[in-house]
Amino acid sequence: MATVGKVIKCQAAVAWEPNVPMVIEEIEVAPPQANEIRIKVIATGVCHTDLYHLFEGKNKEGFPAVLGHEGAGVVESVGPGVTEFKPGDKVIPLFLSQCRECRFCKCPKTNLCDQSWSSDRYAQMSDTTTRFSCRGQPILQFMGTSTFSEYTVLNQVAVVKIHDDAPLERVCLLGCGISTGYGAAINTAKVEPGSVCAVFGLGAVGLAAVMGCKNAGASRIIAVDINEQKFEKAKIFGATDFVNPKSHKKPISEVLAEMTNGGVDFSMECVGNGAVMRSALESCVKGWGVSVLVGWTDVQDFSARPIQLISGKTWKGSLFGGFKSKDSVPKLVLDYMAGRIMLDEFVTHTMSLDQVNDAVQLMKTGGCIRTIINLSK
Repeated sequence: MATVGKVIKCQAAVAWEPNVPMVIEEIEVAPPQANEIRIKVIATGVCHTDLYHLFEGKNKEGFPAVLGHEGAGVVESVGPGVTEFKPGDKVIPLFLSQCRECRFCKCPKTNLCDQSWSSDRYAQMSDTTTRFSCRGQPILQFMGTSTFSEYTVLNQVAVVKIHDDAPLERVCLLGCGISTGYGAAINTAKVEPGSVCAVFGLGAVGLAAVMGCKNAGASRIIAVDINEQKFEKAKIFGATDFVNPKSHKKPISEVLAEMTNGGVDFSMECVGNGAVMRSALESCVKGWGVSVLVGWTDVQDFSARPIQLISGKTWKGSLFGGFKSKDSVPKLVLDYMAGRIMLDEFVTHTMSLDQVNDAVQLMKTGGCIRTIINLSK
């Protein structure tokens, strides 16, 4: 390719500071260095974690940055030492890396990785190792990925090759939200056939959790959200019952206990709200109920009465659905292509890069499930 080994100038959405809309800028993307890959981004989803960083987290040390972490694209060039990828490969960037060498990667009990961006810059949600610059200033890479750019550079441990026929404008969603919710049900909660489940929050992650509960064989899946317009969508993914907490005068945990003879077997909190996390735990049946924290937040504390756990309940957390990223994402792509999981049904809007702030606003107001930003035009 004519661009190999050269700086590429391209369009990107730059977040210069928190709580301010992103700006479409011409940035410079340097060639990949040792063990790095430069990717032409074809499509990217807009995830709530992007919204969180821009408007809720407000850690100024994480700016300026190019956001986006739910993308898919094609390898443009590779740096020295890269043997797993070649130009033209279809790939998905991974915000959760898998080096296969650290103690976490070698342990089957976790999907964490010591070489992930979060090992050093967890609070800032950005990586100081960047190949981006704009107006002579370095631009940070959000979650080590930065898919709101026509080109991005990643370490090879944070990229996975996928099937050549995979439609990138759909499988990009497997880079975060859908894998996170789906895996929380099947990997972390380990939902059992015939069980009763409750999913709190019906954004893309929550709907994916509903899908996971259904695929695991749950007999009843109770969808909980204050936006009743999402109930019809939840039905498509397998929800059987629907509850709006605002329609009841008693706590939602009591409502669910009355509906289920004492509480649900499994609950998943997909909002990222401390109070909802507690409600999800309290909604579980004593003795064996399992509640999983799925929604992302790092600015809230949460609490519970000790008897909730002493009585036999389990409270767990789930990152990226418990999937080891490089091992699992290609399989999820094949599952989609074979019709075993849904992706198309999550997409409510498709926009161009210059509409990215509109996409963020849609998510902020609950006006979408997933918006795809198409960068290929």
